[in-house]
Amino acid sequence: MARRAPPSRPSDRAAILTRRRRRKMARSAHAYVRGNTERFYEWLQADTQRALPGGPSIWICGDCHVGNLGPVVDGDGRVGIVIRDLDQAVIGNPAHDLIRLGLSLASACRSANLPGAVSVRVVDLLLNGYVKAFKPRPTPVQAPGAIETLLKRAIDRTWKQLVRDHLSHTKPKIPHGPRFWPLSRLEQRAIADALPASSLGSLAEQLGIATPDETVTVADAAYWVKGCSSLGRPRYAVLLAISDPMGRSRLAMLDIKDAPPAAAPRSEGASMPRDNAERVVTAAQALSPGLGNRMRALRMLDRPMVLRELAPEDLKIESDHLPPLAMNAIAAYLGWVLGESHARQMSADERKQWRGRLRQSRSTRVDTPSWLWQAIVDALASHERGYLQHCRRHISIIES
Repeated sequence: MARRAPPSRPSDRAAILTRRRRRKMARSAHAYVRGNTERFYEWLQADTQRALPGGPSIWICGDCHVGNLGPVVDGDGRVGIVIRDLDQAVIGNPAHDLIRLGLSLASACRSANLPGAVSVRVVDLLLNGYVKAFKPRPTPVQAPGAIETLLKRAIDRTWKQLVRDHLSHTKPKIPHGPRFWPLSRLEQRAIADALPASSLGSLAEQLGIATPDETVTVADAAYWVKGCSSLGRPRYAVLLAISDPMGRSRLAMLDIKDAPPAAAPRSEGASMPRDNAERVVTAAQALSPGLGNRMRALRMLDRPMVLRELAPEDLKIESDHLPPLAMNAIAAYLGWVLGESHARQMSADERKQWRGRLRQSRSTRVDTPSWLWQAIVDALASHERGYLQHCRRHISIIES
């Protein structure tokens, strides 16, 4: 059977992408948790009786699940695990990030059919790793073997591998297929207007991918079919050709992604950029500075978009591939990563006070305070119901 040609008109994409998103979310309860940020906050806001500790008003990820953390390279070439997706970031309560990451880890354990005792210990260690970041002289949590392996793979990844993964082998072109679709004429013009030749070199210099004496041009662009919760929103891959005065050339890639309104609740009186792309970039500079410095806000197709340089080292943590026996150590380490991103925004007094609130209502048998444990258990039950309802509602798509 001949493969169906990828759609070029935006109006033809919507139904295809909606089906793909629903099918992705039906793969497991954890995939559903990852792909449905809105349900998490609907559940959180519907339970008006739930008492959560109020942390300092800081930038939070807003969608802190395992897949939104991963290796990212900074401007100095250092690779580290950071929060890598900031679409939902707001100035809000840091407890929301902690609950969402705990829900993500617990649902990953359940999807892997691990005993309930593993989930209990995973949440304990998540909190322990998180709290360590707020000590006066914090000692980093050591990355477990599974994370070290991922970091090594990221560090060893080269442009040759990126080209192999995404580009044509014969010429600097993005091949159309399941992941990349052709652009409409309107989209071609929009990208040309957003990245004019007169200022493209300057942008490449700011992102650290070109020098003043190099020539930068757009070699190709395509619609990028990527993500889960964001699948269906405009997203584009742009291939840049960079030539030096000696005639040598190399490639770079840009990721241009729609910046939607955030579902995460913001702190009362919080002052944030009104433009959603500016909000995402500002949040990235606070939570993951190495990544934030490689991002820019722009306006394209009459909507806010975030431009990001795509480096070979940039990967994400695939929760389906995490070794079950390493979940405890992974939880502690990811807790530390989240805590560090929060702690750097707080004063010494705020860190001390927040650390004390996190330890309130602790059991004598486990480290997790009752408010956090109960929130994760209730969220897990709510999302399990939602997952089964999703599968029932879209059974024809799932089985096709």
